Amino acid sequence: MEKKKLVIINTNIMTLDMLNGICARIIPDVEVINIVDESLLREAKEKGVTANILSKMSMYLQCAEKSGADIILNQCSSVGEAVDILQKFVSVPYIKIDKPMADKAVELGSNIAVIGTVSSTLTPSCDIIKKAAEEKGKKVNVKPCLLDGVIELLSTEEGKAKHDEIVINEVYKQAEENDVVVLAQASMYRIMEKLGETKVPVLASPEIAITAVKNMLNTL
Repeated sequence: MEKKKLVIINTNIMTLDMLNGICARIIPDVEVINIVDESLLREAKEKGVTANILSKMSMYLQCAEKSGADIILNQCSSVGEAVDILQKFVSVPYIKIDKPMADKAVELGSNIAVIGTVSSTLTPSCDIIKKAAEEKGKKVNVKPCLLDGVIELLSTEEGKAKHDEIVINEVYKQAEENDVVVLAQASMYRIMEKLGETKVPVLASPEIAITAVKNMLNTL
């Protein structure tokens, strides 16, 4: 029997090994194909989702379909708006990495803190949670928490430790005041194994998304 295929459109090479590792653990029988274009994130940070970004992502979607994708996963929240626009042009499910996490956050609580280290990601991450709440007919309070510039620390080993310390401290702080804490970017998943016990659930998108992919593939 031919293997099912998941194509991941990535804008950040930092999360590549992490996502592939999660896929190997949760969906070991699925062929994972990665498309990587870091220029998408750079442009989205400066200008938002532009016509140029949409054009390039449309091309990647065609490549994904031609490669036999059963599901296409958008790894980057900063270009999540492109999924809404391009979804209708794709014949297979095309999902945002943070949509399953947003649904879970709304199920778990009404006061939701969203921590981000990239400003271009934070607004889309908050918006997807608000939209998930609307879909469920639930009222939520979404609190954006920007740790501006902290993602740049991930470029060095010493910086990685500092990045994790800053994010973890913010998680503990927001856990005191909210029902759920959400990590806005896939790159922040790295802190989960270092995180001690928290008063409320802390959600990171990668594992939740790949589990959702597994469930979707089982129904295809």
